[in-house]
Amino acid sequence: MITGVHTLIYSDDAPATRAFLRDVLGWSSVVHEESGQDWLIFKTGSSELGVHPTAGKQSDGESWSSPRHHSVSLICDDVQRTRAELESKGAAFSGGIEDYGFGLTTMMQVPGADDIMIYQPSHPTAYDL
Repeated sequence: MITGVHTLIYSDDAPATRAFLRDVLGWSSVVHEESGQDWLIFKTGSSELGVHPTAGKQSDGESWSSPRHHSVSLICDDVQRTRAELESKGAAFSGGIEDYGFGLTTMMQVPGADDIMIYQPSHPTAYDL
């Protein structure tokens, strides 16, 4: 039986990305020694998984499409408070806070890796079932 979801971030500077997740986000971790390197594996808290279509129509009739891909997003209860707290710890963000319909979003810069969306959902959540 499936017991969890393991997500991956591929980074050009893995030590910097790991330090950011540990020191700025404050995530607990275990150490996995591999090839003489200490790899941190982080506890990320509760999770959920959604499946989005790759094409559709907006409410105004305009068509849209997106390439098939996977994405990591972080959920919070209050995106403004969370962003301010993370900024006080040194996190940087690309742009402001925007309403995407499914929730209020902001893009957090991750050292050595792509930005990660942080959002306050307006949809029902499944992570606490």
